Amino acid sequence: MLEFETEKVTDRITRIYAFCTELMYLVEGDEKAALLDTGSGFGSLKAAVDKLTDKPVTVLLTHGHTDHAMGSLEFSDVYLNLEDEYIYHPHGDSAFRHEGMALAEGVSISEEDYIETAPFSLYKDMKGGDSFDLGGVTIEIYDCPGHTKGSVAMLVKEERALLLGDSCNNFTFLFEDYSLPIEEYEENLKSLKSQVEGKYDMILASHGDGRLEPDIMDGVIAVCEDIKKGNVDDVPLTFRGNSGLIAKAMGPNGRVDGGHGNIVYHKDRLWKSKTPQ
Repeated sequence: MLEFETEKVTDRITRIYAFCTELMYLVEGDEKAALLDTGSGFGSLKAAVDKLTDKPVTVLLTHGHTDHAMGSLEFSDVYLNLEDEYIYHPHGDSAFRHEGMALAEGVSISEEDYIETAPFSLYKDMKGGDSFDLGGVTIEIYDCPGHTKGSVAMLVKEERALLLGDSCNNFTFLFEDYSLPIEEYEENLKSLKSQVEGKYDMILASHGDGRLEPDIMDGVIAVCEDIKKGNVDDVPLTFRGNSGLIAKAMGPNGRVDGGHGNIVYHKDRLWKSKTPQ
């Protein structure tokens, strides 16, 4: 049986490490708890959560990708921006999910560990402006389309912690054919930044060691500008059958130029219109 490792981020927030590079977060209020993302659906996440809290749990998903939403079947109160239905179905396909097993880090995953994909009817809609009161702790939802159409960020208000999901990070994927153009994504990221300005002290990551630099949004916005200007390294990348370009060259310790944030993009999806602005 797979065992999830956990660590305390604050008294209210626990980071949960899954097996395909993804991370989840349990936020505990005085009356309720919220689970932020459910990972790839390998191993019983509910069993891990039950060890951490005896409070009723609401699940909030940053987006509908296979490594963020596929453990949801174990829970009954689950929210997702329903704009992501278009990507949830292909990412929930059994063959696609089994391919993801290859991303497992240092563990062997068996069929017994596989959680079936939840029917889309399980999900309740969630969008920017929504909030969830856990008792002494509030989680606020902010839209940030780009990585997917329904991507959201989540602010754990009283803990001053911001979870960006995959909407903005050190290796932001925007090269899929369903990703928004760089120009439109930059506008959405600037809007998010303005809405959460001054409301957080830490940014929680959904991959890696769980930590992102406080200036990550500024860094990724700057990368958007460099992409539009052609000031890029354009390192080719192929991932799960799709190809893109890494805007800024990476070394073993992050960007070669020392900057924060990066984007994998496609040259055909720069502008909202075909004519550069």
